[in-house]
Amino acid sequence: MKWTSLTLIASTVLLTACETTNPYTGQSQMSDATTGALIGAAAGAAIGVASSSKSDRGKGALIGAASGATVGGGIGYYMDTQAKKLEQELRATGISVTQNGNNIILNMPNSITFDVDQTELSTSAKRALFNVATVVNEYNKTNIAVYGFTDSSGSDSYNLRLSQVRAGEVSTFLINNKVKSSRITTIGKGESNPIASNSTAEGRAQNRRVQILLTPM
Repeated sequence: MKWTSLTLIASTVLLTACETTNPYTGQSQMSDATTGALIGAAAGAAIGVASSSKSDRGKGALIGAASGATVGGGIGYYMDTQAKKLEQELRATGISVTQNGNNIILNMPNSITFDVDQTELSTSAKRALFNVATVVNEYNKTNIAVYGFTDSSGSDSYNLRLSQVRAGEVSTFLINNKVKSSRITTIGKGESNPIASNSTAEGRAQNRRVQILLTPM
């Protein structure tokens, strides 16, 4: 493909990414929207080339890149605005909101969700999860995976069961607040995937957690 075509593709991608504005902050959207546009443009260009005759491959790549950038950037923008809304709703609750590409991770430490060895959600956790349900009902084009984790205290089988029950409690609360069950996957991970050392009380407290992963459909 000629360099002029590649330049036009790059320009299309950058313009698509740069022109979006986050309605919650009023700032230009340059994070996941940009990433999505770049990925979409690359995929679209490849499809355009593959589906075009040899003489029209340059044109097909440009059309495919423009279409792919629009779709990809739209997904990134959608997830960005959802993350900003969650940050607003969960401020001061103790639940962190982290973006990784087009994925959103809500980390719920055990200190605000369950008492030690307990499976009943705390009042503060219910208030926070009600806000989560409100946002994900508004942004209903995302899948929701709820993961439960424990520390290494106790047997593997006990920890696995405890993590499954706790993740299930979170999922049930969301469903009871009008989140469609078809969107939700519930997974207990037990003591696997620690984020801190289990040799200290502080580390074990960090490992006892529930995480909610939001991904675009």
